[in-house]
Amino acid sequence: MFTLSVPWWEIVMRTIVVYVVVFALLRVSGKRELGQMTPFELVVLLVIANAVQNAMNGGDNSLLGGLIAAVTLVLTNMLFQRVAHRVPFLERIFSSEPTLLVDDGKIIQHHMDREDVSMDELEMAIREKGVEKVSEVKAAILEINGDISVIPKEGFGTRRRRHLRQLKH
Repeated sequence: MFTLSVPWWEIVMRTIVVYVVVFALLRVSGKRELGQMTPFELVVLLVIANAVQNAMNGGDNSLLGGLIAAVTLVLTNMLFQRVAHRVPFLERIFSSEPTLLVDDGKIIQHHMDREDVSMDELEMAIREKGVEKVSEVKAAILEINGDISVIPKEGFGTRRRRHLRQLKH
């Protein structure tokens, strides 16, 4: 149970390499994919976790080997986050920038395409803010967590919210 079949340092090194590679793969998939996973994408993520398990532990199935890998993952993640916040170049690599999808009522189609945001998703986010049309939106922004923030133009969005509040009472 506590006897390792490979050296502890090999488990640590393998785990760090797997962390970096899986992180890079998820980063390439885009912020929209990470923020709003479909069941298919969740299954892929779970299968990746299972697929890389032996790559991390080198075939070691001991409890100690699993604990070493888990601690290494958590510490590596903490280290990457702390360093990224202090080094601007690394912060750009590890996190993304918000993306403007609508500017003054006009859809920026190449941003929508690049971020793989459908018109239905954009319209749903706009309706959630109580705005009926894209032309009534000052800005819609795809945030780094995958959510879409909507800023209505002056005079839009408030009337409908009051109406919905009245329905709740």
